[in-house]
Amino acid sequence: MNTGLSLARAVADAVLYEGYLLYPYRASSAKNQARWQFGVLGPPGAAESGAGEQPDMAADCLLEPGPAARVDVHLRFLHLQSRSAERADAGGFTPVDELTVGASRWLSWDEATDQEITLGPYSLGQLAAGVCAPVNVPANEDIEPVLDPAGAIAGRLVRRRRELRGEVRLLAAQVVAPGQAAQAGAPGGQAHGPLWRLRVTVENAAAAATDTRTAIEYSFIGAHVLLAVHDADFLSVIDPPGWAAAAAASCSQHRCWPVLAGPEGQRDVLLLSPIILYDHPAVAPESTVELFDATEIDEILTLRVLTLTDAEKAEARSTDARAAAIIERCENMTAEELQQLHGILRNPHAGAPRGPGSIGGDGFPGPAVPAYPEFSVPEFSVPGASDADTGAGTPWWDPARDAAVDPGSDTVFIDGVPVSRGSRVRVVPLRRADAQDLFFAGKSGRVTGVHFDVDGGTHVAVVLEADPAAELQEWYGRYLYFAPEELVPLTAAPAPDNGKEPSP
Repeated sequence: MNTGLSLARAVADAVLYEGYLLYPYRASSAKNQARWQFGVLGPPGAAESGAGEQPDMAADCLLEPGPAARVDVHLRFLHLQSRSAERADAGGFTPVDELTVGASRWLSWDEATDQEITLGPYSLGQLAAGVCAPVNVPANEDIEPVLDPAGAIAGRLVRRRRELRGEVRLLAAQVVAPGQAAQAGAPGGQAHGPLWRLRVTVENAAAAATDTRTAIEYSFIGAHVLLAVHDADFLSVIDPPGWAAAAAASCSQHRCWPVLAGPEGQRDVLLLSPIILYDHPAVAPESTVELFDATEIDEILTLRVLTLTDAEKAEARSTDARAAAIIERCENMTAEELQQLHGILRNPHAGAPRGPGSIGGDGFPGPAVPAYPEFSVPEFSVPGASDADTGAGTPWWDPARDAAVDPGSDTVFIDGVPVSRGSRVRVVPLRRADAQDLFFAGKSGRVTGVHFDVDGGTHVAVVLEADPAAELQEWYGRYLYFAPEELVPLTAAPAPDNGKEPSP
């Protein structure tokens, strides 16, 4: 059994169900009327008509094969399954929005079943010649009787799935020969084996659909691919070795992103993900509940689930079996488990940028800083990063970490004029970051501090002189924050005590 593949499936499951059911996990929630955000491969014509998503995704990956190399392909996705609640009556069964029998309740709802199609193994020769493998998932209807307390049939749940058809195409080509690898800058002329570029394409081949409902029924939802190799290694396209950098730059992606999966240090499993991840992603150990919310933050969602009313929880349980499991798990979470969710911070860039194989302050290999903007998914932890700062024992985000930063004495120059605590300024909001900026325009204020954030931005804290509660706001530390370009320096003058604007 491939341990790396098993660990990669845990991450792939988080990708698969991301957005399956959004908080507050009830059918009546407005945002659950438009689910299935990631990795949707719609039927042909759906994207052009505006009814659905594009039908395909594709990505190039780099493969360093041995003489007996072979590749297994695991296509994974959700298949929409409509659940119709039907009430038993004299004429048979009648579809209803809601079926209540005794203390149990069911809603008519769109569920989804997970599918995994395994293809291969394919040899390097087969991949070089090109592989086109059909994917067929038959239509299905399943009937579950619902019995009343006396054992009589009171209704039924009918689950229906449409037929799905598609294809997976694989094509490999050698991009670096063994002799070229040494010439490309391998240390000490070290030779590498041949390097191949493998392109993986997944395409929906269902009948054309031009309405939204039919399009999602014929879609591959949350589609992603796990590749597992034998007698071969994948190379990272995010942080390739120098001799393979040009080959990595030649790779292209369409609606999916290839990352090394499985344990750090292993290179036999690759995930083609519909969201951008880093190499070797892992589910955070604190994330014990599958909350299904896009970019979920476990503590906040868990606490919000616990604030639902009994009626709302009952509706969530009736909506979906997975929603019922969320409610159950959150209600039974211990105080220790809740505390575990609080205050966990992992900084992927703690300390100086480190290359692959280098050792960080936590004693583990650290990843290189990616050259692309990050898309972070909070339930994933970052390999090689510590929970606290690797230096002075103060978290990297805490201003106290840098003793040279002091908002009370720091200065910023605006139009050549030094502005610091006590300076008078006129407010000219440009960014409209807050709706109330409209009311602050032209007002004068007093600077209470100059703040620098970890991204190098500057924020000037201000209290308005015309605010009758200015003194109280300063005492509480309730300031308005503006960028330097949103302030005009004024000549020094004592703050007015009558609530009126002073003259400049």
